[in-house]
Amino acid sequence: QVQLVESGGGLVQPGGSLRLSCAASGSISSIYAMGWYRQAPGKQRELVAFITDGGMLTYADSVKGRFTISRGNAKNTVFLQMTSLKPEDTAVYYCKLVPPPAVAPSYWGQGTQVTVSS
Repeated sequence: QVQLVESGGGLVQPGGSLRLSCAASGSISSIYAMGWYRQAPGKQRELVAFITDGGMLTYADSVKGRFTISRGNAKNTVFLQMTSLKPEDTAVYYCKLVPPPAVAPSYWGQGTQVTVSS
């Protein structure tokens, strides 16, 4: 069993910054990639940022230049540094862990709320 725990969400004013953290624990044999997704009310869950074990990065166009994803020294952690936040960034942010293909299913965290409002 694998557990993902996110932290760092909260209320921030437009233009502000937040740093989200995600730590994975449990029976983790290997990790192909970790990423962040978000879901706003009434919308589908969407990719925010993704990082593979080889260091390949993927960002949604809407966050390029404002958000930065990184892995911790402990490879079971992932961070999302968010700057220049906008009201449209308001959503529940979810951490995802992707094992190598055909090894195990992906795992999701419970989510952390980010609200950007004045």
